[in-house]
Amino acid sequence: MASRSFKEALDSGDFVVTSEVGPPKGTNIEEMLHHIDLLKDKVDGINTTDNQSSVMRISSLAVCHLAQERGAEAILQVTCRDRNRMALESELLSANILGVHNVLCLTGDYVSVGDHPDAKPVFDLDSVHLIQTVRTMEQGKDIAGNELNGPTRFCVGAIVTPEANPIEPQLLKFEKKIRAGIDFVQTQAIYDLDNFKRFMQYARRFEVKILAGIILLTGVGMARYMNANVPGVVVPDQLIRELAGAPKGQALQTGIAIAGRMIRQIKDERICDGVHIMAIGHEGLVPQILETAGL
Repeated sequence: MASRSFKEALDSGDFVVTSEVGPPKGTNIEEMLHHIDLLKDKVDGINTTDNQSSVMRISSLAVCHLAQERGAEAILQVTCRDRNRMALESELLSANILGVHNVLCLTGDYVSVGDHPDAKPVFDLDSVHLIQTVRTMEQGKDIAGNELNGPTRFCVGAIVTPEANPIEPQLLKFEKKIRAGIDFVQTQAIYDLDNFKRFMQYARRFEVKILAGIILLTGVGMARYMNANVPGVVVPDQLIRELAGAPKGQALQTGIAIAGRMIRQIKDERICDGVHIMAIGHEGLVPQILETAGL
């Protein structure tokens, strides 16, 4: 699939599939490279996370560069937590000269949830300002108004949390991101498709491609943990019962079946434009999820 750019995939009208790899914490990258090779011909784009959950890891840009070299279409995640505006602009310039032309703009998790709780958070910009920065740099200027010797070129994305409660602040920020100029949205995990359909009725008013976030549930413990601890993620009772009722040792297979079933329904009913599969720590199972979904 990486024979075409991610932007071409979005513009094609096809059902778009993205996934992600988490850079490791350390210099041993064998497993990560294996996951890139496993996914590169099966998905339209591979996100590389940026110090995900505020845990220090290899930089997203380094992994994107390696992924592109291996024939993958990389999507650079950039958070505003760790860098000021100069460093963010520098990162965007660097991405472009390394051939990375897809960026997902994120505000970022607060440092207190991660492994460096004493780190100083930056948040010089937020995700909306970062999107505006990307679009300004494409016009040949930095955000201080200085001329660039060569503009950037990006396919720009953002996130939204369709299951947030209350939803109104999310919708306000979503519309700000639309106005700032995004091409695509990858949602936070969704499990209630009826609720997601209601969100999509609203979202279809805007010219933007929307990929539904699917996080692989590895068991009933994970589902309950997410309900208790992850804001904006709601795993419905019937899925918890399904996971709880899985035969001994079959919880992970049940989670794969649930993910595959949801993806198939999203595609068959054309609920949105594609899916973003997050198999956190189980990236090697993404091909199996796709097979279960009939993709």
